[in-house]
Amino acid sequence: MKRFLAAGYIPQPKQLQFHAAARAADDIDGANEIGFGGARGGAKTHGTFAQVALDDCQRIPGLKVLFLRKVSKSANEAIEDLRSSVLFQTPHVFREQKSTIVFPNKSRIIIGHFQHEKDIDNYLGLEYDIIVIEEATQLSQSKIEKIKTCNRSSKKGFRPRRYYTTNPGGIGHAWFKAKFILPFRKGKDTEKENKTKFIPSTVKDNKKVNKEYVDVLNSLTGWLRDAWRDGDWDVFAGQFFETFNYDDHVIKPNELPILQTDINIWCALDYGFKHYTTCYLLCEYDGVIYVVDEFMARKQLISANAIGILQMLESNGVSLDMLSNFVAGADVFAKKGDSGESFADEFSRCGIELRCANTSRKAGAGKILQLLGDKKQGIEPSLKISSRCTGLIECLPSMMHNPNDPEDVLKVDTDDQGRGGDDPYDGFRYGVMVNNSLGITI
Repeated sequence: MKRFLAAGYIPQPKQLQFHAAARAADDIDGANEIGFGGARGGAKTHGTFAQVALDDCQRIPGLKVLFLRKVSKSANEAIEDLRSSVLFQTPHVFREQKSTIVFPNKSRIIIGHFQHEKDIDNYLGLEYDIIVIEEATQLSQSKIEKIKTCNRSSKKGFRPRRYYTTNPGGIGHAWFKAKFILPFRKGKDTEKENKTKFIPSTVKDNKKVNKEYVDVLNSLTGWLRDAWRDGDWDVFAGQFFETFNYDDHVIKPNELPILQTDINIWCALDYGFKHYTTCYLLCEYDGVIYVVDEFMARKQLISANAIGILQMLESNGVSLDMLSNFVAGADVFAKKGDSGESFADEFSRCGIELRCANTSRKAGAGKILQLLGDKKQGIEPSLKISSRCTGLIECLPSMMHNPNDPEDVLKVDTDDQGRGGDDPYDGFRYGVMVNNSLGITI
């Protein structure tokens, strides 16, 4: 704070939280990946630049910072604005040709730019004590992981760290949400485990923004208004299940109904090896479908999957004979090789008897939309998902419209590292297509 005040910079409350998180990164147990913002107009760029320029670079001589920004026509003008608003009382030299800000103690900020993902490769192989990535969701997870390899430090008593600012949407929406937003929602312990910290900030947290800009954000409609004004990470352009809302549809495990024989309980399975095997335990109570628990595993034999599924049921006090149905995708029943056996036969030997699910993609998507309801239209949801179902909670809002068939969800495969994919959605879709009162697939 002494440095900030001496420089004429007075942080707003959310900026102050970010600065505290940046200092906590000095501790061996502190988060060294810090996300800031989540909506437009939240003063995230101003705060992040002030952190590296007025605190980090001033207290650590010779610090080297990479400040990555998305290329725009006004990129140089934006840097001039930051310098004039943040560094007007701080001695420094701006080397325009090298896009570098140098301080008397030899610390420096290199202003990097990217227009396309391949531009990130220009910075690989170099070493930076701090990396700041603006508009982080404009980069894929693979590019973020590559640039992270450059974040190392030999400065005594200083831990390398990364600061991210962004808004919902873009190619990196899913990885940023998984890395920062979901741990933030779960609480401090989870953030600590993940070595991440997220400081949410919207235009409401920026008392210095002009009223006209607030009016512009208020005039937006649809997903843009929810994402850019309110920082809603459950919506983005092209999203299929726009009515999914974490606060409306996700509940804590202690809010689930007690699983007993007088309510309908069933399971749904989507099998994979390279892709994930997903299995969901569902029940219906008082007209609401509850997704009680989730099993997810990859590159496991069917026998191992069966053990995991049975353990998941047991942890919820459910036995196989309590299930009214256990459905799976049609591919599980296809005969394979000379043996004439199917994957369903293998599951059967493990004690799990499967029935073929209704795999109609459009009907399943429509059923999910119906269950989600629409609070904006006064339609209450008839679906609740336990917070234990982390795969489904991450996957469902990331599903996109198929551009060739807008009534269907776009098929997405898991990559070689097991990231992404629609396997949780498929397993869940099979589950909701079971007629709850009769225990049969529809």
